[in-house]
Amino acid sequence: MDIGAVRSDLVEEQEALDRIISGISLSDWDLDTASPGWSVADQIAHLAYFDNAAALAIASPDKFQESVEDLFEMYSRGENAEDAILSPYRAMESSELLEAWREARLNLAEKSRNLSSDSRVVWYGPSMGSKSFLTARLMEVWAHGQDILDAIDFDRDETDRLHHIAQLGFITRSWSFINRGQEPINTPVKVILKSPSGDTWEFGPQDAEESVTGSALDFCLLVTQRRNLKDTSLNIFGNAALEWMKIAQAFAGPATDGPGPR
Repeated sequence: MDIGAVRSDLVEEQEALDRIISGISLSDWDLDTASPGWSVADQIAHLAYFDNAAALAIASPDKFQESVEDLFEMYSRGENAEDAILSPYRAMESSELLEAWREARLNLAEKSRNLSSDSRVVWYGPSMGSKSFLTARLMEVWAHGQDILDAIDFDRDETDRLHHIAQLGFITRSWSFINRGQEPINTPVKVILKSPSGDTWEFGPQDAEESVTGSALDFCLLVTQRRNLKDTSLNIFGNAALEWMKIAQAFAGPATDGPGPR
């Protein structure tokens, strides 16, 4: 899949969440989500901030690096960088916040238009290939969207855009261990998933003796740490596969354990 297709799927995923958010009540914006201390509004604020940050990283890597250094300095001084990120958005009415996110998405879409498949983008850790960079943004909007859906008790219609997240979940297997200071387990594991449309997606060597099988939705919920393994219907065969699924983390940042069983 070329970068233009990834970019288009990102925009479609953002618009799908927008359609849901546009229809919720004012009181729903204040509902607590699974992220400690974060409301539904905070989830949208997070997306708005980092869509703008992603646009800046593409358009002006030096200015982006300066913003990263500013955040790290805040952390080193013991200040709450999270509050600094969210506070401007927390001062907005819900309609203003929704518009701010729309503007941030448009900013990212415009800045990413000229990315090529072989270009790289600076980010908070190592630089990323452009397709992986936009895939990570798609994963973010889907995962934070799930936090919102859980808070407002709403089920969305999933699409085969989940393929991007499933693939990211598969290729970050080693990262999940390294991020915890552990040695990756090299035993081959194959992943066989049923897509929302009914297709079968396969990742990894098909002669692998260990496997993860089940729905693509459950796999994506697990690797983005939106569900506990016990709350999925995934079938895990083999110790290496199980150890991976216990700590799977498809996103950057410090190692986290995800939610407990519901």
